[in-house]
Amino acid sequence: MRQAIQEDALALMVSQGAAREFMARRTADGAAWLFHVRLGVNWLPVRSRREPLRRWASLTAVERFATSLGVRSFIVEL
Repeated sequence: MRQAIQEDALALMVSQGAAREFMARRTADGAAWLFHVRLGVNWLPVRSRREPLRRWASLTAVERFATSLGVRSFIVEL
């Protein structure tokens, strides 16, 4: 399994200004959305405590999650 970042760690990084670049991307099957943060040269997806990758059913849901973290903008890759 590739690396991913926990939601709690991401929230802390956003609040401290350590994470500044974000991207929403569809899953390979196109059924859901993933939210990624850029750390260095790598894009890491967000994971939850229970699942290796957190998935959102709609882009609106991703936007609500990002807003709750304090993210002001993110890239959408279709």
